[in-house]
Amino acid sequence: MKNINTITDEISKVIIGKKDIIKNVVLAIIAGGHILLEDIPGVGKTTLALALSRTLGLDYNRIQFTPDVMPSDVIGFNMYNQKKGDFEYIKGGAVCNLFLADEINRTSSKTQSALLELMEEGRYTVDGVTRKLPEPFIVIATQNPFGSAGTQRLPQSQIERFMIRTSIGYPDAKDEISIMKGAKDNKLEVLKNIISAGELTELRTAAEDIYVKENIYEFIVNIVNSTRKNKYTAIGISPRGSIAILKMAKASALYNGREFVSVDDVLDIIYCTACHRIELSNDARAEGINAEKVIGDIVKKIRI
Repeated sequence: MKNINTITDEISKVIIGKKDIIKNVVLAIIAGGHILLEDIPGVGKTTLALALSRTLGLDYNRIQFTPDVMPSDVIGFNMYNQKKGDFEYIKGGAVCNLFLADEINRTSSKTQSALLELMEEGRYTVDGVTRKLPEPFIVIATQNPFGSAGTQRLPQSQIERFMIRTSIGYPDAKDEISIMKGAKDNKLEVLKNIISAGELTELRTAAEDIYVKENIYEFIVNIVNSTRKNKYTAIGISPRGSIAILKMAKASALYNGREFVSVDDVLDIIYCTACHRIELSNDARAEGINAEKVIGDIVKKIRI
């Protein structure tokens, strides 16, 4: 079985100075989840998706979501073929292994729902015929956190279907110089295919088999319960969130070469997995407290 560190090292050749972000994205893929990148334009979201498709040997598609994108663009449609004298199914953009939904908040709620259904069900129906999505199926959705003109904000129930929410962010000065020096080259061409889709499935199975001690389950549940009883949260983490934290912690243990989950595994992934699953209360907004602060304070108070 391939070392997961090799995957992150390879992608770090083109996404410079963001190894922790790359690691979390790779862990989410191994954990069987989808990724929400909430970021400003131009920091490398598309490059990250392309780098993942190359290193993981995945079939890749991208749709720039705009108000006129329809559900049929995502899942496909039937078109009459005059030569055959029958209707023929035309694949939608999302029917692939790795799908980049660029600026998901700029399309209609109907199209957003069609994509979220694919993520949840793993299959889709066109004119009464149900088809399975390819395995593995991974969605990387992006949205711009600034500017609301022409956007449809994802409701909380849809945001939490993403296993993690993360941000690439600006590079530091040293890394930006390296990026500028390499701008004339197409750096994606240097990337190697590290694993196949079949080997990725093996990694997912290995992550599922990681051992979890009873006190780790209790630690996760204590975190989750604390978000439900907190004055700074209007909505706490759901049971779906508890499962996501557990799966990410298992993937982290596999990444670190262990056969069991430790407390550090939970702490390493808790912010990217939990923060987007809570809705802040009016008290939090009034006091200028964000989700990272809420989760951080909860974790500090919980003891194993």
